[in-house]
Amino acid sequence: MDEEYDVIVLGTGLTECILSGIMSVNGKKVLHMDRNPYYGGESSSITPLEELYKRFSLPDSPAESMGRGRDWNVDLIPKFLMANGQLVKMLLYTEVTRYLDFKVVEGSFVYKGGKIYKVPSTETEALASNLMGMFEKRRFRKFLVFVANFDENDPKTFEGVDPKTTTMRDVYKKFDLGQDVIDFTGHALALYRTDDYLDVACLETINRIKLYSESLARYGKSPYLYPLYGLGELPQGFARLSAIYGGTYMLNKPVDEIVMEDGHVVGVKSEGEVARCKQLICDPSYIPDRVRKAGQVIRVICVLSHPIKNTNDANSCQIIIPQNQVNRNSDIYVCMISYAHNVAAQGKYIAIVSTTVETGEPEAEIEPALELLEPIDQKFVAISDLYEPTDDGTESQVFASSSYDATTHFETTCNDIKDIYKRMTGSDFDFENMKRKQNDVFGEDEQ
Repeated sequence: MDEEYDVIVLGTGLTECILSGIMSVNGKKVLHMDRNPYYGGESSSITPLEELYKRFSLPDSPAESMGRGRDWNVDLIPKFLMANGQLVKMLLYTEVTRYLDFKVVEGSFVYKGGKIYKVPSTETEALASNLMGMFEKRRFRKFLVFVANFDENDPKTFEGVDPKTTTMRDVYKKFDLGQDVIDFTGHALALYRTDDYLDVACLETINRIKLYSESLARYGKSPYLYPLYGLGELPQGFARLSAIYGGTYMLNKPVDEIVMEDGHVVGVKSEGEVARCKQLICDPSYIPDRVRKAGQVIRVICVLSHPIKNTNDANSCQIIIPQNQVNRNSDIYVCMISYAHNVAAQGKYIAIVSTTVETGEPEAEIEPALELLEPIDQKFVAISDLYEPTDDGTESQVFASSSYDATTHFETTCNDIKDIYKRMTGSDFDFENMKRKQNDVFGEDEQ
């Protein structure tokens, strides 16, 4: 281990594994360590089921009715991939797709007045939806056509809207959209967690709605994808990429000390040996003195023996409960997958509820979501602190990732990856940099 590396990475969460993959493809010498005996850190999938019970300190072991423990792969952090989003682009460019199989999530739903409705995101669905009255539908359809045709480089498509100064609130006013429609547009299509976006220039919101529609157009049922065997497969796929390009991996490796000289990192000490490096990437748990707490997320893993009511018996879906519907500041999310994704025993479903904590009683905050899931066979409750780095790392060359937030997709995680990349290399992130070099297969079977 006493060697010199360009980059040392601590923790095998998704952010860390993607960055170590990119750095390796770009010719850097990478050492990747994790104190845990498994891949994935905070974003791992736990198997067998007995391990999940232990992790949450439940006194019992799983009931017979739960089936075989090894049939379970339970994600600790619930997220889906936007079919046209950044993570899918990263997977395609690096060809990590060859290690994974995906299924399309069967539906996206939104909560209104205690019931759930399918999210309308195409003109046809909008006209058929029960979420709105007849006149509202026509106005919403006009709005969707405006968004679909909008091109920030072509002022002819603006229809009097200035993408850099007009607020989203004013765009909604222009199309005369009512509060319910604004709720599901902002939260179920643009996927904002709060209403802060209303008073900001509308360009980002319009692009978010376009991303949703384009992702939906790829496969039809919903804009989301999910990997068979769980999200823990993602970090492992990128770890394989790094290893093909000469990256060194060490699991179960305690980190005793991050060695600093004159305010910047020079190495990592583990079991008496020091590996030297020029730059360090890590998750917040490795450097508690360089991160600050930025809030909390509650996640509740629920095991069910039935699909969720009013979802047409979907074997996977997402439900968004907009904050206005339940008098909160931030949305509540439900991600549901099942035995169809090789993550649960036959006939079993896993629904994970998550939201940003706002009160001293987090479990009471998610009650509206749990009511949609009844009856629940078993619950696993986790309340996690969210951390973000206190500095940008340019001085110390220590680059910490941010904790995974409550959103149900990976767009914010990808933004963090691009941001760290820019701070480390000084140049903007470019997907082209992730492409495998021609004929770089190193003994991998061509598929």
